[in-house]
Amino acid sequence: MAKIVLLEKIHASAAELLHGQGFDDIVQIPKALKPDELRTALADAVAVGIRSATHVSADTLKALPGLKAIGCFCIGTNQVDLTAAATLGIPVFNAPFSNTRSVAELVIAEAILLLRRIPEKNARTHRGQWDKSAQGAYEVRNKVLGIIGYGNIGSQVGILAESVGMRVVYYDVESKLPLGNARPAGGLDQLLEQADIVTLHVPGGKGTENMMTAERLASMKPTAVLINASRGGVVDIDALNAALRERRLAGAALDVFPAEPKSDKEEFMSPLRGLDNVILTPHIGGSTEEAQENIGSEVAEKLARFLKAGTTRWAVNFPEIPHLAKETRSRVLHIHRNEPGVIARMNADFAEAGINIVAQRLQTRGSLGYVITDVDEIVSPALLDKLRHEPATIRCDLI
Repeated sequence: MAKIVLLEKIHASAAELLHGQGFDDIVQIPKALKPDELRTALADAVAVGIRSATHVSADTLKALPGLKAIGCFCIGTNQVDLTAAATLGIPVFNAPFSNTRSVAELVIAEAILLLRRIPEKNARTHRGQWDKSAQGAYEVRNKVLGIIGYGNIGSQVGILAESVGMRVVYYDVESKLPLGNARPAGGLDQLLEQADIVTLHVPGGKGTENMMTAERLASMKPTAVLINASRGGVVDIDALNAALRERRLAGAALDVFPAEPKSDKEEFMSPLRGLDNVILTPHIGGSTEEAQENIGSEVAEKLARFLKAGTTRWAVNFPEIPHLAKETRSRVLHIHRNEPGVIARMNADFAEAGINIVAQRLQTRGSLGYVITDVDEIVSPALLDKLRHEPATIRCDLI
């Protein structure tokens, strides 16, 4: 029976779904593992489920020839060497949608709290100060919410914002169809100049690193607030710190940071600590029971579909083949270098063995090719061995 290892306290919904799909050998480890420990734990596993604290390097992957799939039970996949996984024929799956609502709700809540100056009032009351002043406190109704990055989460934030009376503008590097009454801004600078609340929902990487520079922060209204629940590296923290302390911005809420503690035993360090007009949360945008349950079932289903049918829809590093249940006697999964003649040679091997192909689905991605072949005959060990030793073959498995 195929062994699946789940690390880092992945929600019970994952194991429940996998059990329901017939996978009974499921090992659950409640923490992240160091490289040597990880290799030992996965020595006989066909799939692994991780969260953000487990790092899967190229060296680790090379030491695990039996590993067929990786599930990241979160949005990010930076903790896995995706290129190395692809070149070894290992698809990686994640959960890009399951925590959308949780993050969006947090952003709207923070927008309301910041505009009402609740963090400051709360801090002062804890210190014994009774500050009932309405100065600088605003309703969110009719305020402009500027969304930078209008993807799954950004667009959901826009819908929720309109429900409480905000006007929504957005900026994205790609053309996106607006939802509700949202409208695209003429550009990033135009959005920053008109928004009362700016919320960031962009991917990490060089293209967005420190995109909120001192100059861009200076272009925002002094009464505006900034919210970042995307990636820690997209805001110049020193520039934001200066803007907040000099009252050139009214407040900020950050859920992600350039450097984050690896565990609750490590102290969180930031120049923003101690500022009454700043909400700091420990990367909990998707940390709700509902989101974790949804993530558990979403990624587990993708792993189950790959292990049972070989389909790779929503893989982040792999050619995507939509799900189709296996209905023939045998299904051959062939991962290969994307070069001329591979399919012709493979089909010739089937013909030579006297096997008729019932269905075949091919998809490529960059230098990688993946083909699923359904046949009604039993595929012999000799034929499988021949397919595996074709020059361009990376991996060949039989279901």
